[in-house]
Amino acid sequence: MEEELNKKYEINNYIKKQINKNSYILGVAAGSGMTAKYAEQGGADFILALNSGRFRLMGVSSLAGFLPYANSNEVVMDFACKEILPMIKKIPVCFGLCATDPTIELDSYINLIKKKGFAGINNYPSIGLIDGLFREALEEQGITYEKEVEAIRIASEKGLFTVAFVFNEEQAISMIKAGADIICVHLGLTNGGSLGAKKILSLQAAKKMAVNIFKRCHELNPNIIKMIYGGPVNKPIDVQYMYDDTTIIGYIGAQCLKGFQMNKLSYILRNHLRKRTIFSLMI
Repeated sequence: MEEELNKKYEINNYIKKQINKNSYILGVAAGSGMTAKYAEQGGADFILALNSGRFRLMGVSSLAGFLPYANSNEVVMDFACKEILPMIKKIPVCFGLCATDPTIELDSYINLIKKKGFAGINNYPSIGLIDGLFREALEEQGITYEKEVEAIRIASEKGLFTVAFVFNEEQAISMIKAGADIICVHLGLTNGGSLGAKKILSLQAAKKMAVNIFKRCHELNPNIIKMIYGGPVNKPIDVQYMYDDTTIIGYIGAQCLKGFQMNKLSYILRNHLRKRTIFSLMI
């Protein structure tokens, strides 16, 4: 157990060194080995292997990751083990875990994730993106956000690095208490490109939402790493707007750009990330 916690401590130290070095950090959500490879070369600080990234490669919206087209955990385990883990050695790779999957036993499955060589987990796809009558019906059946909190707690206790997507202050508090290393405010579906959402928060509303959540986080743990993801933030100028006069210190890219050329990814990351602005992507 001590060795496991030391590894988690090492990753936390690595992330904090990157923050001290560059002021901000960047996570890249990848659906293929090629994306992960160029992201690492371009200076990304960690990789999230998410099922929606795989669907994007098929030319399908990220929303496919929330529908019964495939088993999310099986999809991620398959492509990440074959394409990402064998190639990415310098930065952490986190498994996008669907914690509400009724076909798995969380503790055992997180053991498998660790055994395969993932550095950590992220709660995606998240029930936090679902609302209305459908959300109510899911919760009545025990399919709740609390399962995602439980997954973060179990993974943290096992020495895995944890990136928690949150959608409100209450969830952020729960994730901090569960031991999350990064609190990432999910600003909703990403806009832009041919596959992006059309109805999203305004930048002003997104910033207000993130600031309010992070203010509460700061009260509980001033040292928690605060990042943002999705919504209207999909250009370098948008990211800088979110950073200005806030405690936000990182961004996770989540946008597939129409006609994007993979071999330009490392160039884009190098030339935007190190200028305190980032380019968003999920390919």
